[in-house]
Amino acid sequence: MVLPLSMPRTFPLSRALSALALLATLSSPVLASDWSLCPGLNEPAAEGSTEPRYEAFLSPYTHHWQHDDEHRPVFAASLSRLLPDDRLCGISLFRNSFGQPSAYAFVGKSWPGLIPRYPKVYASVTAGILYGYVGKYERKVPMNVSGFSPAIIPAIGYRLTPRSAVEVQILGTAAIMVGTSWRF
Repeated sequence: MVLPLSMPRTFPLSRALSALALLATLSSPVLASDWSLCPGLNEPAAEGSTEPRYEAFLSPYTHHWQHDDEHRPVFAASLSRLLPDDRLCGISLFRNSFGQPSAYAFVGKSWPGLIPRYPKVYASVTAGILYGYVGKYERKVPMNVSGFSPAIIPAIGYRLTPRSAVEVQILGTAAIMVGTSWRF
């Protein structure tokens, strides 16, 4: 899709917000009482609970497997709502490898204590809708339609404390993203 030159610069942000609205709609209890993309999303915290309900992830570094002169530094920030049964829902805002503002709305699952001998190691996987990679970069991600494409991102992490961790996310065959997370 080619955007006219008069299109406001906020166009990518409006598409990212549309993806978030779609995720919120799909998780709404109005759709069906027994099905929700993000079960437990709207449940209040138990009285007196000190368990974290959210997780913020920040990544200042992405390593690409193959050099491309057009690659730019990738910075990402995400916010996830922690749900029952080690599930999560969230959104990530980032500048993609080509300097374009991008977003990823996702649902996911985590497996804490993945390796019994190393209980601080965990794995997770998220799946959702990616927006970004428009114009001449549209073919840089598979199944891209007008900037929207499906994504699945596996990760492995190490819990430093009950509330903080370091994590490596695997971005398909393109790169790995290294970051840290904080639960609150």
